[in-house]
Amino acid sequence: MYYKETKYHSRKVTLDGITFDSQREANRYAELKMMERAGIISQLRLQPEYAIIEAHKRDDGTTERGVKYRADFAYFKGDREVVEDAKGFRTPEYILKRKLMLEKYGITIHEV
Repeated sequence: MYYKETKYHSRKVTLDGITFDSQREANRYAELKMMERAGIISQLRLQPEYAIIEAHKRDDGTTERGVKYRADFAYFKGDREVVEDAKGFRTPEYILKRKLMLEKYGITIHEV
């Protein structure tokens, strides 16, 4: 494993050739991979993106960029999509995006 310090004092960790933002996230990935191999979950995805606000044109013709939420993991448990974020620290931006995900997609983000 390889470690590197990040801005929230967590360490980046490389596992299976994939770099994760924290040890917590890498550990959760290992758990989810075992669950997928056991058939408990399916279609595990890393860093899936969801558009929560589309790009718009302003009155002056310039484009206002859209807003995306990038989760740590998404997978299916049965026929239900589960979206997870390995959080050690909840920023105001994350809290707003979490609420927008629930509003737009009806998805409750599971924090692990």
